[in-house]
Amino acid sequence: MSSTALESLKAYVEQIILDPKYRDVLAIVKGARNGAVYGAKVRFPHALVMMLLFRSGTLQEKVKLVFRATKTHATNLAKFATIYKTVCYLLRNYGTTPGKEGPYDSFFAGLLGGYVVFGQRSRKGKISSVNQQIVIYVFARVVLALARLAVKPGYGLPGVSEPNNSTAISHYAWPVFAAVSWASVMHLFRWHDAELQPSLRSSMVYIYRDADTWDGLRNFLWHNK
Repeated sequence: MSSTALESLKAYVEQIILDPKYRDVLAIVKGARNGAVYGAKVRFPHALVMMLLFRSGTLQEKVKLVFRATKTHATNLAKFATIYKTVCYLLRNYGTTPGKEGPYDSFFAGLLGGYVVFGQRSRKGKISSVNQQIVIYVFARVVLALARLAVKPGYGLPGVSEPNNSTAISHYAWPVFAAVSWASVMHLFRWHDAELQPSLRSSMVYIYRDADTWDGLRNFLWHNK
């Protein structure tokens, strides 16, 4: 294909993607694209480090696990973005007030996407470790945002959101939260470690439990085992 034909094709495609009547549908396509790219960018380096440091097995096995985790993360974020933006589009255009976004459209779109993409089990009845990590990541940030909203003047709960109370709670809440979080995870690790998420447990075993074992200088400073 000649350069002139390529330029003509590019101009035609750009004309389509810049046409306002296709904007909503194309936003779904770009949402899927961005979900896949972001998932790959986030998961690949994390999986690479975790597999190399904490997983046993051959290099080939580790590489397969890295690419499998990366594919799962990227695919699931792309699927969720597609479902979420599609449902938002349908509710906005065919809901109770066509042409206008409803106050709970994003909630119901996220509810459906979360259930379909992240709420399912495998054929063996297991929950994907990648999905667990993503959902826990989201949950932690939702709880933190709700805690901030609870003490926000004009939006929060009665009493605690009053300006004076809100300032005091905001100042002292984080140290208490940090202390209780670490106290809880260390207690669970000591007495109920099997219930912790596998990657967290592996990290804690490496830092705290493996620190109790060595038989020479080699595995005291240079190596862990």
